[in-house]
Amino acid sequence: MTTESTLSQTAPNRDQIARCLRQVSDPHTGKPLDSPQLKGFAVADGTLRVTLELGYPARQFGPGLATLVQTQLESIFTGPIEVQVDWLVARQPTAGQAAALPNVKNIIAVASGKGGVGKSTTAVNLALAMAGEGARVGVLDADIYGPSQGMMLGIAEGTRPDTQEGKWFVPLKAHGVQAMSMAFVTTDKTPMVWRGPMVSGALLQLLNQTLWDDLDYLIVDMPPGTGDIQLTFAQKVPATGSVIVTTPQDIALLDAKRGIEMFRKVNIPVLGVVENMAMHICSNCGHQEAIFGQGGGEKLAQEYDVDILASLPLDLQIREQADGGAPTVISDPESEIALQYQVLARRTMANVAALSGDGPEIPTFSVTDD
Repeated sequence: MTTESTLSQTAPNRDQIARCLRQVSDPHTGKPLDSPQLKGFAVADGTLRVTLELGYPARQFGPGLATLVQTQLESIFTGPIEVQVDWLVARQPTAGQAAALPNVKNIIAVASGKGGVGKSTTAVNLALAMAGEGARVGVLDADIYGPSQGMMLGIAEGTRPDTQEGKWFVPLKAHGVQAMSMAFVTTDKTPMVWRGPMVSGALLQLLNQTLWDDLDYLIVDMPPGTGDIQLTFAQKVPATGSVIVTTPQDIALLDAKRGIEMFRKVNIPVLGVVENMAMHICSNCGHQEAIFGQGGGEKLAQEYDVDILASLPLDLQIREQADGGAPTVISDPESEIALQYQVLARRTMANVAALSGDGPEIPTFSVTDD
């Protein structure tokens, strides 16, 4: 007669392990783990070893997730249990006819309907937080008129990228991310007095003539608005998705809606909304006050059925650290604000991993000069 103890020390089957996985939710998708995340399992020397594979990097939170899974597995196996969390970032399908960019799996536009909402600061901290989770990340500063990523990444003024064969830029590296910007090929005293077609051409040149090195994610810091660069990006760049940055202020939300509508019209998925400057934190007493209003980002997300990826405060240190070339994620990685940027990165990457299907083609835009 077989005892319960004997049963619990035999190798469990895949269905038993999957049932245990379903008791644990991925904190960044809200969905339970299941068989697709079960890469493999085996019992050797009396130890059950289980390997999970997520669709996005999990260097920092993976060990905690492994502990939760291990606790569930103890209900079906009495011996030692080891759980390993791996990941594999896939190139997600994109709409339209733009060819995939060599050595770049996923391109994410960080955009806003208007300026002054902290889009560039959000973009650089998002990129750095992704890198902190183990992703290979690049940043493209697409704000041709007002590039700022070089300064935020601490790249000294006047630093120029190396070139190969007279036509390829080698991206600069800072804080573990690759970067390219118009600021690296001009000076801060060279205003871009260009018409739309020239700006759009510069964007495509920076994107396509940079030798990106095996990126999981390329973060594109878009200029504000819904003009020439945005249309060029939608038509000619194989974008995976977009992140919309707004403040709770009514006028910012109105412009953010235009940004969401634009990306929807060109079939670029909106991965979620970042509500920036949601709460002002007094640097002296710590008092919090919603000086730009409350709940605006949440209402926007509900209206368009997208996620709130993060709600970030208006804090003096965020500005000082970015201006000093060491954004919050790098300069104060254990702070509450840095942790919020980490959650933003994880949710964004998880939403990229969840994308699937063959989207409709991007419509062709026709412009006539009457």
